[in-house]
Amino acid sequence: MRIAVASSNGEDLDLHFGKAHSLYVYEYHEEKDEFEFIDKRTVEIESYTKHQNPKIIDAIKDCEVAICQQFGVKAQMHAGDFGLKLVKDEGTVEEALRNYIDHVNFMKNIKI
Repeated sequence: MRIAVASSNGEDLDLHFGKAHSLYVYEYHEEKDEFEFIDKRTVEIESYTKHQNPKIIDAIKDCEVAICQQFGVKAQMHAGDFGLKLVKDEGTVEEALRNYIDHVNFMKNIKI
């Protein structure tokens, strides 16, 4: 599973999706339960434009999930149109990645 994390420095989850000028992309290897750093993607953000979701989505179109500090309803709807799931979290990049995978694994084990 490929996951993008909105971070200004690669350590802290600190960017709003619509203003994410840098996204760090990881591949999660389920069989090893580990994350592999793939690359840093940069997006040229125009300070006078409120939301730039299409640019950001295009930069991470190979990802299934984007984890960010915050996102709006329009961003969520637009991302969903491209099969991208947006997730809110806080803390470090490492914590956010682990929190997401732990949640996915927990949900897999729920019996209805």
